[in-house]
Amino acid sequence: MWILTLFLALVFFAGSYIGTQSWFTLDRLNRSNVLNGALIVLMIFTMLMVAYVLGFFPQSVAAPFMMTLYSVIAGFFIGYAYRLYNYRTKAGRILYQHRSFWIDHAPNFLAMILIIYGVYRMAILTNEPVTGIRLTSGLSLICFGLFNWTLKVVPEFRSKSVILLDRSIRWIDIISWKWQSESVLKLEFIHEDPKHGERLAEFSTSIPEDERKEIEIVLKSKMEEFADERKKKLLKED
Repeated sequence: MWILTLFLALVFFAGSYIGTQSWFTLDRLNRSNVLNGALIVLMIFTMLMVAYVLGFFPQSVAAPFMMTLYSVIAGFFIGYAYRLYNYRTKAGRILYQHRSFWIDHAPNFLAMILIIYGVYRMAILTNEPVTGIRLTSGLSLICFGLFNWTLKVVPEFRSKSVILLDRSIRWIDIISWKWQSESVLKLEFIHEDPKHGERLAEFSTSIPEDERKEIEIVLKSKMEEFADERKKKLLKED
């Protein structure tokens, strides 16, 4: 049993390491990737279910397999949550962020529900027997809840960088900004792609009309503050 526990711990930390790496970001997901991924997962679990019914995938193998899968998922999401927390720690204080109930509190309520259900699923506070499946599945729910707690759906304009979902964009890398419409702001920035090097990217975000002046003050101030460093970087790249 201790060998399996040690193996699951190693798998958990391996998943955590993967989650802390920035090679995966949410903006890489698209309809095709999500559908193909869901189809592959569905096919794998269908094959495992058929193998289980035919006796080629007994409970003695299925249980450790599922525990390993749950441990990887738990490690990945706790590593992902740590990466987002680390981004915010280094990004400085918030200068502007659109706030509302659905942005600030609703995701946190969902995260709390996941965490509470994860604790319940582990069965450590109930009369149900504690098993490896319950512990690892509950842990994966708790880690997913923590990830949801750290993920913000709107950009955070901070003193040192802009946090966009799971990406940290330094002010020195932001090239320009402009209004696409009365309430849609577009920013262009230098994106460092591990495969293709630096390239120009952009993103748009909705800003309430009564907050236009506030975000404009922040953008003008930060663009001016990092103007010299930005110019040196662009000249160096040329």
